[in-house]
Amino acid sequence: MSRCPDCGTAWAPGTLACPQCRRLVHRDRLAELAKTANEADDPSDAVESWTQALQLLPPGSKQHAAILARLRELAPRDTATAPAKSSPAPKWLAALGGIGLLLWKLKFVLGFVITKGKFLLLGLTKWKTAFSMLVFLGVYWTVFGWKFALGIVISIYIHEMGHVAELRRRGLPASAPMFIPGIGAFVRMQSAPANNIEDARIGLAGPWYGLATAIAAWLIALATDSALMVAIAQVGAWINLFNLIPVWQLDGGRAFRALTRKQRLIATGGAGVAWFLTAESMLILVILGGLYRSFVGPFDEKGDRLGLAAYLVLLAVLSALVMLEVPGVTP
Repeated sequence: MSRCPDCGTAWAPGTLACPQCRRLVHRDRLAELAKTANEADDPSDAVESWTQALQLLPPGSKQHAAILARLRELAPRDTATAPAKSSPAPKWLAALGGIGLLLWKLKFVLGFVITKGKFLLLGLTKWKTAFSMLVFLGVYWTVFGWKFALGIVISIYIHEMGHVAELRRRGLPASAPMFIPGIGAFVRMQSAPANNIEDARIGLAGPWYGLATAIAAWLIALATDSALMVAIAQVGAWINLFNLIPVWQLDGGRAFRALTRKQRLIATGGAGVAWFLTAESMLILVILGGLYRSFVGPFDEKGDRLGLAAYLVLLAVLSALVMLEVPGVTP
């Protein structure tokens, strides 16, 4: 438990302002976010910074109200005054029939990908991240070839950026991903989560991003009959499945900290069902870790139903992807 540097009052986890002198717990971080927002050239970047700051302020405080007002000023005015209208597809797309309609619909997907792509490229602007990625790539290049090595590096990078995205959403500062050949990558948190559930959300965000990457690789393999993309999808899914082992600081271990004993047994049972259906050997380690954590505390008294559901979904889909193949293609 930390203490206020001004009056010495003890701060409980999750405190946003000192109960005695009202000093803001995240004062330095709020100053950084305010500076970033005020200097931002893109209004969307300013909105993102102000939104993060809002989560670090006590509701009802003057600063909270001021930032809410600022966010309203930055909100697009045309969308508030008139309902959005979808523009018709160009004539040349309409002439293509169903294919043209699909392309027209995909423009919205492309817009989403571009938005997320901007965030995913953020980590590459840090020279330590870029350098460690190159070293990691070089090591695996010599063993597996550059194409497969690059696919795995990208898969791991996106997994780690999932953690960064969730940390930023919760207003917690963190380092960019760092790669270590033979081990993987990690993100260093610079502020502790408020509770076990918040830590579990941050932990499982990585496998969710990793799952999306594996699915994307598999869809590309399905469309192109690429054995390389099948291998990247399967190994990417395997790496994320490994991270769900509920031990140590792995993502599964962080998820289990928010579960009751009963919920841990349910999660372990889910791993057992997945192993029975897929015979994926990695699930044996998940089962063994789950059994150990189901009988060795401490246990969270309230539990985390949403976290349990997310863990089970990740187990099921990742296990299926590890075994899934494109017909006629051998990875």
